[in-house]
Amino acid sequence: MGRPGVDFPGVGCGLVVQRPDGRVLLYRRLKVPEAGFWTIVGGKVDPMEPSREAARREAEEESGLTIGAVDFLCLAEAILPADRQHWISMIYVTHDFAGEARLTEPDAFSDVGWFDPDRPPQPLSVFTAQAFAALKKAERRRPSGAAKKGTL
Repeated sequence: MGRPGVDFPGVGCGLVVQRPDGRVLLYRRLKVPEAGFWTIVGGKVDPMEPSREAARREAEEESGLTIGAVDFLCLAEAILPADRQHWISMIYVTHDFAGEARLTEPDAFSDVGWFDPDRPPQPLSVFTAQAFAALKKAERRRPSGAAKKGTL
C-alpha cells in the first residue's frame, strides 16, 4: 500500500496550544522529518478519524495535557525534499487545556517549552511557521478586548 508522506502525500494534523499570556507550546523534534526543528504538537490522522479528534489525541499523547475545545486555524502543506516527505495537515488552535506539559515521548522530542510566537526558537518546522502566520492573521481580525476562545 505504501507509506503516507513518502509514497503519497500524507494527511496530518497539528494543534497550537496557547496560554492566556500568548505563549505557545513547542517541542524540538528528534526524528525525520525536520529533525532538530521546533514544532507544534501533531501527527498523522488515522483512517476514519476526524482531523479535529486526531489533533486532540496527538496533543494529549505528546504533551500529557488534557485538551478541551479546539478551533480550526488553517490548512498547511509541507513538501520536504531533503526528507523525501510530503504532508498536508489541518491545523487547529486551543486555549482550553489542563495540566502541565511534559516530555512524554523522549524518543521523539528532546525539549519542550512555552514560547512567544513573535519570537520563537529557531529553526521552526514548516507547519509551525504556517500555523504562526495563520495565528497572527486571526489575531489581527479579532476585535480588541475580545476573548480568544471561539473568536478565530
